Amino acid sequence: MPLARVLVNHGIETPEAAIAFLDPECQHLPSPLTEFADLPPSLDLLQEAIAQGHPIAICGDYDADGMTSTALLLRSLRALGAEVDYAIPSRMQEGYGINERIVEDFAAEGVRLILTVDNGIAAYEPIAHARSLGLAVILTDHHDLPPNLPPANAILNPKQLPPTSPYGGLAGVGVAYVLAASLAQQMGQGQAVIPSLLELFTLGTIADLAPLVGVNRRWLKRGLKRLPNSQIPGIQALIQVSGALEGATPQQPLKPEAIGFRLGPRINAVGRIGNPQTVIELLTTEDRGQALERAMQCEQANRERQHLCTVIEQEALALIQTAAEQGDLSLSPQEQRVLILVQPGWHHGVIGIVASRLVDRYGVPVFMGTYEDDTHIRGSARGTPEFDVFAALQFCQATLDKFGGHRAAGGFSLAATQLEALRSHLRTFAHQHLKPEQLKPLLTLDAQLSFADITWEFYHEIDRLHPCGIANAEPLFWTSQVQVLDQRPMGKNNAHLKLSLAHTDADGTPHRCQATAWRWGEYFPVPPQIDVAYRLRENTWQGNTTLELEVVGARVSSVPEPSPAPTLSTPPSDIDAFLVAQGDLELYCPDPTQSFANPIWHPLEHLETVLPTLQGQLLLYGHQRPYLPQSTLTVNIEYDRPSHPCDTLMLWTLPPSWTHLHWLLALGQPRQVYVRGERPTLPDGVTLRRNLKYHLVRYAPHRLNLLDLGQKWWVAPCTLVATLREMGYACAGFPDTYPLSQELQRLETWYQLSAQHLSRLGQRA
Repeated sequence: MPLARVLVNHGIETPEAAIAFLDPECQHLPSPLTEFADLPPSLDLLQEAIAQGHPIAICGDYDADGMTSTALLLRSLRALGAEVDYAIPSRMQEGYGINERIVEDFAAEGVRLILTVDNGIAAYEPIAHARSLGLAVILTDHHDLPPNLPPANAILNPKQLPPTSPYGGLAGVGVAYVLAASLAQQMGQGQAVIPSLLELFTLGTIADLAPLVGVNRRWLKRGLKRLPNSQIPGIQALIQVSGALEGATPQQPLKPEAIGFRLGPRINAVGRIGNPQTVIELLTTEDRGQALERAMQCEQANRERQHLCTVIEQEALALIQTAAEQGDLSLSPQEQRVLILVQPGWHHGVIGIVASRLVDRYGVPVFMGTYEDDTHIRGSARGTPEFDVFAALQFCQATLDKFGGHRAAGGFSLAATQLEALRSHLRTFAHQHLKPEQLKPLLTLDAQLSFADITWEFYHEIDRLHPCGIANAEPLFWTSQVQVLDQRPMGKNNAHLKLSLAHTDADGTPHRCQATAWRWGEYFPVPPQIDVAYRLRENTWQGNTTLELEVVGARVSSVPEPSPAPTLSTPPSDIDAFLVAQGDLELYCPDPTQSFANPIWHPLEHLETVLPTLQGQLLLYGHQRPYLPQSTLTVNIEYDRPSHPCDTLMLWTLPPSWTHLHWLLALGQPRQVYVRGERPTLPDGVTLRRNLKYHLVRYAPHRLNLLDLGQKWWVAPCTLVATLREMGYACAGFPDTYPLSQELQRLETWYQLSAQHLSRLGQRA
């Protein structure tokens, strides 16, 4: 059964482990007082400060984890009678973590006890300075431990616990929750204080991408049930402006994706480009009017963040595309095995988000930076499962001023003069640690389904795995040979796709599903038959709730061709010149009269290796072929169409048919041909029919030059004729064609032909 397969994939292999995972409340949970050695003295320090009225100050962080941690401790300590304030360092001016300026400000304000949240474990000097000024320090953090721990009075960090501890995966907000809840229970106020803290714990844990196992899973299941009816005005306001309950009822627990895609980004956006005070006031105020005002400010910050991300992503993609067109391999993800982009004017607060998007697109680690001034660069990095970002930064530390992070992500700064050295070091590290087959986005699939399996009963069974996230990935299913019945772009700038899909089960019964593919607008139209990977989603619209698919991956189906199977013993459109007239429609296909000598055929694997060996005249042809800077080469280059004979023909992609290739070989008369073997973006049958109909309506008389149209749309003349025949044109006199679906399959096969196969076809020609 699929649920069992998913559990085994997650490392849950016994019935006892499955019961404990599906029902975490049945597990025995050790007391945090016995797990965290410094928790009892921390509680003593806090109780003493509250009893004597000593001012307490919290030093937080500007990400969602740090801001929810700060708000959680502010709410709990104020509810318990403490005099407490907070400070958060400036992201742009000061960077991450407590610093000596904050310590001195606290001391000047009469603070006697400092609490750090989500930071401090690496801040030896600031903590030592605080102690020298007579301040007590409780350090709560969850980042990796340095060789020398700061001289705090108490340190609470799950990295100090044994690997088997259920508290080991706590984020910063989880450590703050343990401290605040333990203090409230010790002071006899647990029932009054803890429930609202659980909601902030839930927000921060999911937004920080903490592992959703152990106590995180146990407490999140409780918190997700509370959030729809939260008694914190700021959370109510944030749910309202974000639409997180859209299509749901207040009785249903929120799903983690509602926080990950609705609430979390609005909190994070403020920390990235705004003032964290906005979020602290949002989550601590009891004034509903102020809460709504602050929630609207979060909404505005998120819209600005979205705009900045879009602009920076487009600029980054343009840089990569321009480099490819110019033959500059320095920004080639596949060649360099790492993508390094540095530009002035990019907002440091959002380049990490853009880096994540580029990782998803190219499947390689991405390092992005921007200039803080003329002499210094600050950046963010995101990795792939096989690439350790922190280890890479350590490898490059001689070129860096500062760096930090973990396996999946990191930050760094360096002098601008060290940029080329950093590029060189990162490329060396990437070539040492990444194999070529790892340089592509990959999905880990849990089980294969038929659309007949997708029922409400199955969905509710799988729903027992929630909350899903890091270390408890949401199940990914796949179905092969899915027909795309309909597809249309949707959303702002047509950024997404809405799909209508069909799959026929083993007994021949067709089943349909609606699907959404987020950020897939650029792939429109997708092929007519695909293997599809997806998650299951509920969709409520106008009171009706349906099960839909969220598409996260697809590939063209490998389907045995029906009998009689079209083959490539005769290539697509290996035809003579002709002119066929039918009413006002004329089909025209010129044929080269000149023959050619079969050249020597080579596969093209590494462009930079082949180019220096070439002499004479080079013709470079193909879909999205690069532009090569002539000044760096000894060979003369022409593009796309030969004006005179050439020594070498380089096919970035094959032409659309053998007839097109015959033209190139006859006009160019090359002595050798290099074949790269890429596949251009091909239209599906729906798109071909639409394009032809538009062409026939717009241009009169209706004389179709099939070679010109085929080159324009990257299809063979016989593919165009098969399309016309589906549209009702007999095309009498034209050679027989297969049905359009089979002609498209033949075209897919044609574009994958090797140099060896083309050599044999050339010999027959």
